[in-house]
Amino acid sequence: MVETAGGGPGDGAAEVLDRPLPEGVRRKVVQIVSDGFGGLTMAELPAQLRQYARFAPNRRAKFAGNAMAAAVETDPLFRQRIGEKFREAQPELAGALDTGSPPPAADPLDVAAAAYVLRPVGWVKLVAAAGEEAQRADAERADEENRAELERLRAELAAARDHTRAETERLRAELDGARKEAESLHRKLRSALSDVKRGEAALRKMQGEMETVRAEGQAQVSAAESETRRLKARLGEAEAALEATRRAAREGRSVEDMRVRLLLDTVLDAAQGLRRELALPPVSVRPAETVDAVEPGRMTPKDIAARALSENDPAILDQLLALPQAHLVVDGYNVTKTGYPQMPLEKQRLRLLGQLSQLAAQSGAEVTCVFDGAELAAPVLLAPPRGVRVLFSKPGVTADELIRQLVRAEPPGRPVVVVSTDREVADGVARAGARPVASAVLLKRLSRS
Repeated sequence: MVETAGGGPGDGAAEVLDRPLPEGVRRKVVQIVSDGFGGLTMAELPAQLRQYARFAPNRRAKFAGNAMAAAVETDPLFRQRIGEKFREAQPELAGALDTGSPPPAADPLDVAAAAYVLRPVGWVKLVAAAGEEAQRADAERADEENRAELERLRAELAAARDHTRAETERLRAELDGARKEAESLHRKLRSALSDVKRGEAALRKMQGEMETVRAEGQAQVSAAESETRRLKARLGEAEAALEATRRAAREGRSVEDMRVRLLLDTVLDAAQGLRRELALPPVSVRPAETVDAVEPGRMTPKDIAARALSENDPAILDQLLALPQAHLVVDGYNVTKTGYPQMPLEKQRLRLLGQLSQLAAQSGAEVTCVFDGAELAAPVLLAPPRGVRVLFSKPGVTADELIRQLVRAEPPGRPVVVVSTDREVADGVARAGARPVASAVLLKRLSRS
């Protein structure tokens, strides 16, 4: 359906769509705008698109797709400029659309996107036809997928039936084996019962033999008691002899004790003389003092969480930075894009580094600011401010990974505070022993400086 909006009859620019632009046509339109984007000057671009002027075409289509589609729809002059760039790139397709006879072999989506940008007479019909063609293609593709899924399910059903049949046969074989094993166990049980009966008979026989042995033992005990009385008499004689021997041994041991004591005094006097000669100082450090641990009264980043302060209170950051040897690691672009994303990246960096320099001077803490270097086309000419270490990640390494490397490089027990709103970064550094702080908290603290 075609509607006119202020143009004369046959004027393609006056035609408008009465339905949303099909998604496939919209992607093609964004690609055309992205390809022609680089050939325009900064003054020829709409204000809302100038921040994407230096992006590569693929990244421009990814991050500025909605903005470019809106500009083509609402800005006729910008659409005309993009159309001129398209005519230069594809003059055959543009000429065919001007004559009202698009190439039959051309992709309907490409034809509809070109017609949407150039706006020849009847462009709305081309766009609508491309949308219907895309819907038919999607329906056919869904039908093919459904058929393939049905075939796959049928194959799985057949495989399940085969597996069930094989499993049933295996279970039947196991059942037969279990029955045979049960019969064998019954036979063994009957044999064991016979052995028990034989054992009971043998036990009764042994009990009779034990009675006989007990009587013989009592007779032997009586004889042993007589022998014990005789041995006790001889033992008394041996004890008297032993006491006499002990008296003689004590007299000999007193002489040996005197010799050992004299030798010990000699060793002690020699040790004291050696200590005076070497002038050894008294021991000031005990072994227990060399073990690394947290003593009472010393705070760590995990001890700061209470004190009736909210997690978004910048006073928590002041308490963390007041810890001895505290190290503040800042995710630079995460903070700047949270606080002032409308500024160019260079000005974002300068503003943040200037504020961090003041914070470092006030707190005395070590401060490191990390930026993502993946998008840098050339080295950044930047003089780090006093008290702030500035690092850019290497190619292939994200700023998040560089922050995790900095945290792992610190010794256990040192207070390390990481400023980032990225949940993955916060969870990772917390597991490594660092304290994560939201970017909004740092921005509040910097605004007080």
